[in-house]
Amino acid sequence: MSVSERAPRSEPIDDPSDPRIADYRDLKDADLRLRRGLFVAESRAVVRRLLGGARFRTRSILATGPSLEALRDVLEAADPGIRLFVTRHQVIRAVSGFDFHRGCLAVGERGAEPPLDALIEAPDARLLVLLEEVANPDNVGGVFRNALAFGAAAVLLSPGCADPLYRKTIRVSAGGSLCVPFARLADWAGGLRRVREAGYTILALTPDAAALDLAELGARRALPRRVALVVGSEGQGIGAATREAADEAVRIAMAPGVDSLNLATATGIALHRLRS
Repeated sequence: MSVSERAPRSEPIDDPSDPRIADYRDLKDADLRLRRGLFVAESRAVVRRLLGGARFRTRSILATGPSLEALRDVLEAADPGIRLFVTRHQVIRAVSGFDFHRGCLAVGERGAEPPLDALIEAPDARLLVLLEEVANPDNVGGVFRNALAFGAAAVLLSPGCADPLYRKTIRVSAGGSLCVPFARLADWAGGLRRVREAGYTILALTPDAAALDLAELGARRALPRRVALVVGSEGQGIGAATREAADEAVRIAMAPGVDSLNLATATGIALHRLRS
């Protein structure tokens, strides 16, 4: 391996039981990771996002030689305190217990979540996504991927939502949950009130035929200066109290006989319209 001398020095690992890589064991135990204050990123592309961002500290990387070589440019600018463990695919599979790593895993430190006001009062914050009771990690990951693509300033999550730093959520988000700021709101109703006080128009996304066609915004009706898009779970949708708290219910017009879209797909369409 020829990673530059400016990057952290790699340490060879040949045994899955090596104590130096203890952080990579029991990766399927979400509660254990939360107690440790850690999360796991997998694949070269996602680890690259982790290394290139300022939100989370990278504790270590466990990867094959070719994977470390592919990350050479970001490793040269990375924190020299990151530990690099170089090994074989078989060792990574044995210690992690899954095959989706693509030869590259990293352990990051969660740290403290930013306070709500810091996210919603930022001068350039114009578009927020609020998730209510979205427990499916694939859907949460897809929403973060769309939030990153369409420039949402932050994602706010109600109690009951899947962890944005769960391994699968990070993977589905393509690293979006490592880049888009987020906060979990213990007081969901209070959080909605605070968002409105900060000058956001709250739009509740729903398949209800009586709701405003989203295409009207930016066409026949001006887009609000600041928008908070609320999305509920695929099964239950947005709760009655949340809909009551919203300024407007909006829908995505679909072909006759079709009444719903995948949650992440619908969120992406809505964000594309609202970012204009």
